Amino acid sequence: MPNEREAEAMERPAEAGQKASLSDYLAAERTLLAWIRTGLAMMGFGFVVARFGLFLQQIQVIEGSPSVQPTGLSLWFGTLLIAAGVLVNAFAGWRHVQLMRQLDRGEGSSGRAATQAVMVAFFLALVGLAMAIYLFSIRTTSR
Repeated sequence: MPNEREAEAMERPAEAGQKASLSDYLAAERTLLAWIRTGLAMMGFGFVVARFGLFLQQIQVIEGSPSVQPTGLSLWFGTLLIAAGVLVNAFAGWRHVQLMRQLDRGEGSSGRAATQAVMVAFFLALVGLAMAIYLFSIRTTSR
């Protein structure tokens, strides 16, 4: 048989309305800033990849290649990375606003941020693999 204190605890709802601590808010802000850095890095890398095709064309001209091969695929890879970086930053901002509201209401956060990280990691792995195949195909056709 429960004592008086246990009975009182059973009647009260579980501390759902308790506001989050300062460390929770600061951790959420650090996570947001990490995602912003990731998005900016993706955009910067996308710009470099997009300009890489121009670099390859210049090398072909310097080597005196009779016909300069188009390298427009790097422009598409770069643009894809830039767009992905924009989406990562937009999603991070949206997720941060949701998390702040959850913390204000005293709710726990879900594990969706880890899902976002895994999705970005797989996406970058696929883009890296596609770029490696592209660079290999350029190398074999230019010989």
